[in-house]
Amino acid sequence: MRSTRKRTSTVVGAVGALALAGTLVGCGSSSHTAAPLKNAVDASDAKHPEWSKYTFTVGDNGGDGSEALAKLTGVFDNAPYKVKFARFTYGPPLVQAAASGDIDLGSVGDVPPITGAAKEYGFKVVAVNRSLTPDQAVENIIVPKGSTLKTAADLKGRRIAVPQGSSAHGLALNALKSVGLTPKDAKLVFLDPAAAATAFNTGKVDAWSIWNPQSAIAVKNGARILVKGLPPIDQTSSYYVASDASLKDETKRAALTDVLKRLSREFAWGVKNPATYAQALSQEQGIPLADAKASLAAYSNRVTPVVPADIALEQKLADAFLEAGQITKKVDVPSIVDNLLPAGYDSSKLKVTS
Repeated sequence: MRSTRKRTSTVVGAVGALALAGTLVGCGSSSHTAAPLKNAVDASDAKHPEWSKYTFTVGDNGGDGSEALAKLTGVFDNAPYKVKFARFTYGPPLVQAAASGDIDLGSVGDVPPITGAAKEYGFKVVAVNRSLTPDQAVENIIVPKGSTLKTAADLKGRRIAVPQGSSAHGLALNALKSVGLTPKDAKLVFLDPAAAATAFNTGKVDAWSIWNPQSAIAVKNGARILVKGLPPIDQTSSYYVASDASLKDETKRAALTDVLKRLSREFAWGVKNPATYAQALSQEQGIPLADAKASLAAYSNRVTPVVPADIALEQKLADAFLEAGQITKKVDVPSIVDNLLPAGYDSSKLKVTS
């Protein structure tokens, strides 16, 4: 699959500091005194001097704690390559950056790989971030305090703020479809998360399809959940994507697999140390610790390979987007999957206790 877009920005800076114009939020840095995972990798993974020429850029979608956890755990301290972190406000720009080579690896929701593939971006889905709490929604459609809307059917003719091409876009589409409505029956107002928050708080939209922590914070401040982002209308998993260029280079591919394994270890450690993980999320997202704790379940995942059931769910979603006119090209999901992890890999089974 070829990339139809030029490089959108230039990667600069040292480990943990990077800016991609127009798509990233600045990442803070802090020192740490403990490194519980510094040596918690397979010895074979660390003995690759040929990897020393690489600097990998890892993108995160909205501040998932990856950079802060890397510093806290020391999981990359003995890596034979360098790592940078780049933060994106939502998924579509991250997929574009992966395709253009501005980042090497990143995690997004279920829709960005579909909209990216429809635009023929050059990337692959390489792993799944599978929720450990699949009965808890990681995103919702919310309405303001005092709203008269009671069900998804009440969205007919209403203005819904949606980050275009994001997982929340998929939730809005499927929520409407579940009650016999299409995007033509409502007004999808495409806004990035920051602009949507303003529109929601000032009454310019009737509803907002958005993920945590924004959803949790809005509810704490009086908003109400109209539609929960749970199966069968929404997935609770997210997906790792990587650039075609990195995957086609066998040596770089092997090193990138090591990056993914280390990331899976730091998140597994975070799940088993929720108090510290919440502090990491609070730091990266710039939100109160209480808000980070409230949305922690959204970040409690296990990393695994992509399996046929995931492909089937993504294909169904891609077909729904095409049917609703949200994309103009049919997406063949199997063609954009290229697992980096071996069959049976499950980060929740790793020994990561400190």
